[in-house]
Amino acid sequence: MLARLSIRDIVLIDRLELDFEGGLSVLTGETGAGKSIVLDAVSLALGGRGDGGLVREGEAQGQVTAAFDLAPGHPARALLKAQDIDDDGDVILRRVQARDGRTRAFANDQPVSVQTLKSLGALLVEIHGQHDDRALVDPAAHRALLDAYGGLGQEAEAVRSAWTARRAAEKALGQHAERVEAARREADYLKHASEELSALAPEYGEEEQLADRRAAMMRSEKAAEDLNEAYEAVTGGAGPASAIANAIRRLERRAAASPELVEPAIKALDAALVALDEGEQHIKAALEATAFDPRELERLEERLFALRAASRKYGVPADQLAALAKKYKHDLAEIDAGEARLAALGAEAEAARHAYAAAAERLSAARRKVAATLDAAVMAELPDLKLERARFTTEVEPDTAGPEGVDRVEFWVQTNPGTRAGPLAKIASGGELSRFMLALKVALADRGSAPTLVFDEIDTGVGGAVADAIGARLARLARTVQVLSVTHAPQVAARAGSHFLISKAQAPGETRVVTRVAGLERPERKEEIARMLAGASVTEEARAAAARLLEGAA
Repeated sequence: MLARLSIRDIVLIDRLELDFEGGLSVLTGETGAGKSIVLDAVSLALGGRGDGGLVREGEAQGQVTAAFDLAPGHPARALLKAQDIDDDGDVILRRVQARDGRTRAFANDQPVSVQTLKSLGALLVEIHGQHDDRALVDPAAHRALLDAYGGLGQEAEAVRSAWTARRAAEKALGQHAERVEAARREADYLKHASEELSALAPEYGEEEQLADRRAAMMRSEKAAEDLNEAYEAVTGGAGPASAIANAIRRLERRAAASPELVEPAIKALDAALVALDEGEQHIKAALEATAFDPRELERLEERLFALRAASRKYGVPADQLAALAKKYKHDLAEIDAGEARLAALGAEAEAARHAYAAAAERLSAARRKVAATLDAAVMAELPDLKLERARFTTEVEPDTAGPEGVDRVEFWVQTNPGTRAGPLAKIASGGELSRFMLALKVALADRGSAPTLVFDEIDTGVGGAVADAIGARLARLARTVQVLSVTHAPQVAARAGSHFLISKAQAPGETRVVTRVAGLERPERKEEIARMLAGASVTEEARAAAARLLEGAA
C-alpha cells in the first residue's frame, strides 16, 4: 500500500508530508483547494507525463516521493530485482520535475528510466476517474482482468507455453525447409562434384609427395646423361684403362734390366687402374640409382596436374580436396536425411499447432463461462448505483491467435433499454462511467488489482442513496486493498477510516497562496462533513446530520 507521500514545490504545494494507512482514506475540500494537484503529484511519481508547469512559481524544480509498504513476493519487487535494484524495505519511487520540462526518475534511490517508473507505478496504483483512459477503461486490460477474476492463471499460462512451443516448432520447420530447399537447388552440382572427387580420390599431402617425386625424377634424368658420358669415358674402347694396361706390360718387360727406374711407375699405374675400376663401379651404381620408368613420370605428372586442376576448379588448396569430397558426400546424404527430418519437423509443428489450438479453445470456453459470472456480479451492483436499467456484458470475440489465446475481450454497456450497446469507454457518460467502473472494481475485488486504488471524484453528480451506495462499495473494496478517494459526497467521507482536508491559505510572511493538507480527527471530521452537507454556512442541523452519518458508518 501507499505508506507515505512527500511533495515539494509542485504548483501550490511548497512542502507536504502525508502518511496513509490501509483501508479507505478520503480527501475532501472546497473546489479549487488543490485536490487535483495532489493527484497530479501522485501520477508524476508513478511515471505519468511530466510538465514544467507543475513546478511551483519561483522554484527551479519540484519533486514527489511515494513510499510503498509491499509484501515480499509483490511483482514490483521482482521488477526491481530484474533491474538490479535493492528491494529491501519499502519501495520508494521519486520523480524530480525541472522547470525546463526535463524529469529524472528514481526507484529506491537508483536512477531509472521513466518507462521503468511507469511499469512500477502500474503494479502499485490504479487511478480511476471520470475522464480516466487507463486501467478498467482500456480494452487491452480487459482480457487479463477477466482471467484474474476467473482464476484462469494456469490455463492462460498453458496457452502462453503452447504458443511458445508452436512458434519454436514453426521456426525450426521454416529454417530446416530453407536449408533443404537450398540443398535441393545444389543437388545436381553436389552429385557431380562428389562423383568427380570420389573418382579422383585425393589424399591429404599427396600433392607435395608427388611434386617432390617428380622433381627428384627430373633431377635424376639430367644427372643420368652426365653419368653415361663418364661411364663411356671410363669403359669405352678409347678409354684410359686399356692404354694404361699396355703401358704396364711394356714397363714390366724392362723391369729386370732397370728395376729402380721402372718399378715406381708400375706401382703408380697399377694404382690408377684400381682407381679407374672403383670409379667405374661408382658410376654404375649411380646409373642404377637414377634409372626410372619414363611412363612412371608421365603417370605421376598426370596425377599431379589432375589434383591441381581440381584445386583450381573447386577453389581450395589440393590438401583440402579430400575434406571437400567428404563434405559433398555428407551434404548429399543430408539432402536425403533432410527430407526425412523435414517431414518429422512438419509433424512436430502440426502437433504444436493442435496443442495450442486445444489449449486456446479450453481457455476460450473458460473465459466465456467466467464472463457470464462476472456480468452477473457487476449487474448485481448496478441498481444501488442508480444504474438499474443498464446492462453490463463482457464480450468475448474471436481474435488473431497469439500468446494470450484467440479471444478479444472487451467490456460493453447499455445504459438504457433500447439504446445501442457498445464499449464501456464510448457509451457511458462521465458519471455513469465512474459508477460502472466502481461496480466492476467491486466485482473484481482483490483480483487483478493493484494494492492501492485511487478514485477521483467518482461521486460527482450523484447524491443521497447513490452516494451512500458508492461509499459502501468503496468501504467494501477497502477491506482487501487500500482505497484513496477524492470526494465531494459526505456519505462517502463518513465511511472513511482516514480523512484529509485539502485547503488553500496564504503562507505566513508571503503573498503566495499554498495548498495545505491536514489529517482530521473525529470532531474536525464532523465539521467538514457538515460543511459538505450545508455549504459555506454550517448549521446545527448539518452538524447533527454529519454526526448521524458518522455513527451510521461506524
